[in-house]
Amino acid sequence: MDRRSFLKTSALAATVAASGFAATPSRRTGGRKPNILLLFSDQHKADVMGCAGHPFVKTPHLDRLATEGVRFTRAYCPDGICVPSRTSMFTGLYPSTTGVIYNSDRPPYPDRLHPLHSLLRANGYLTGCFGKRHFPRGLNETDWDMSATTINPRLDPSDSNYYDWVTQRGQYDSHVRDFQGSHKADLMAHISNTSPENRTTAYLADRSIEFLQKAGREDRPFFCWSSFIYPHQPYTPLKRWADLYDLDKVELPGNLSEPVEHLPQRMREWRTRTTPPWDCGTAAQNHTIYRRYIAYYYALMSEVDHHIGRILSALKALNLDDNTIVIYASDHGDFVAAHGMVEKCAVGHNVYEDTLRVPLIFHWPGKFEQDITCDGLTGLIDFYPTLLELTGISRPTGGYTLPGRSLAPVLTGKSIPDRPYLISENWSQVAVIDQRYKLGKWITPPPKYASWNWGKNHPGMLFDRKTDPLEVNNLIDKPEMESVQNRLQQYLAEWQAATPDDAKQVLFKSPAGA
Repeated sequence: MDRRSFLKTSALAATVAASGFAATPSRRTGGRKPNILLLFSDQHKADVMGCAGHPFVKTPHLDRLATEGVRFTRAYCPDGICVPSRTSMFTGLYPSTTGVIYNSDRPPYPDRLHPLHSLLRANGYLTGCFGKRHFPRGLNETDWDMSATTINPRLDPSDSNYYDWVTQRGQYDSHVRDFQGSHKADLMAHISNTSPENRTTAYLADRSIEFLQKAGREDRPFFCWSSFIYPHQPYTPLKRWADLYDLDKVELPGNLSEPVEHLPQRMREWRTRTTPPWDCGTAAQNHTIYRRYIAYYYALMSEVDHHIGRILSALKALNLDDNTIVIYASDHGDFVAAHGMVEKCAVGHNVYEDTLRVPLIFHWPGKFEQDITCDGLTGLIDFYPTLLELTGISRPTGGYTLPGRSLAPVLTGKSIPDRPYLISENWSQVAVIDQRYKLGKWITPPPKYASWNWGKNHPGMLFDRKTDPLEVNNLIDKPEMESVQNRLQQYLAEWQAATPDDAKQVLFKSPAGA
């Protein structure tokens, strides 16, 4: 740890005190605070799991985790893109407040954010991060006792990195083919030539297991974040996993051929492209291309699930499982060919269920409920306050009020009131989600992103999730929906009034000064 990080962590430790929910002590750990293992994937559509009722995809380890724990079926990300969603999850604050609403943004006031890993470290936790962190600069990126990244090490400062490791093992060229080479493939989908033991998934799992072994030798609780790159594009699985899925049996979504004119402008452009990588127009004429993309997405999830199983097996073998809270989540979803679309098209919308709803599972043997599904509105915004309560750690005073709420009562067999609505936002569109309806409202983008105003000729979206789960019947401005639309707009006004907007400090500048 450098001197600046040491002083910052020391000052933080002096301001926090234990309070709230007291986790039941483990018999073997002598009353120590619970360990936390966050298993995380990038771009996982919430229903692509066996435990979510998917008839085709194979995720046995996630299924078992859900059977032995609590799964939230309507969990939403705060922003349908990587960095803003991760930043919100680790600070408990909306993108408007963190000032990070796009991947390239940096928080204007990082000292106000108090990220979770820093709080845990200041309270005696051994912290480790392995895989794709993808935080903005300024979010205490060095507050990890051990770290290893699977993306560009300039983006994730770490103790070690996959690039050097795979180069030493003689397969850097194969890794480049998987990623840069995939831009020449239809919908970025092709089979990887990288050896199974040299994949980013194996590297991440190996480093995570090494951390668990270290944690097992030390007399203090740990926080381990194992963050997989997949199933985010490129869709480049190993043949072993792709062979699990017969292309001829892959089911296409019911809204695959939704009329292009229904979609926002940016998505229309993708739907009509005929050159890779996002050649959806070509795939519309040859559905084998769509089926391959879907099958390879499933294959990547099966690969991630396999390595999750390895990490969970190590946790058990080290006798750490009884006092470890295990969480599985993702930062946002993927269309998986819904609406004829691929990946998330984050610059074109922030409303569709496919990309905003995420998996969320909590597991703690003997402490949490088992085989429970909760269908109330939940968000990644609730992750931070939940772990504060479960660990008994207080957030420093004088900062922002946390907009989320703890899910600890639900996890331990109690109940909490249904929330009337939830918000997800990006730089040009905000979604208001209630139990049945969803409003996608375009907002005027800041000058920094003015050229990306893809909603300027689109009226917005209003969907009835009960009668239209595929979200193809836009009810915006329909006379019969006036009261519903007004209610959702009132929710939005209420949220905007209550949410600090530090994003303006970053974004509402002239383009030259941005």
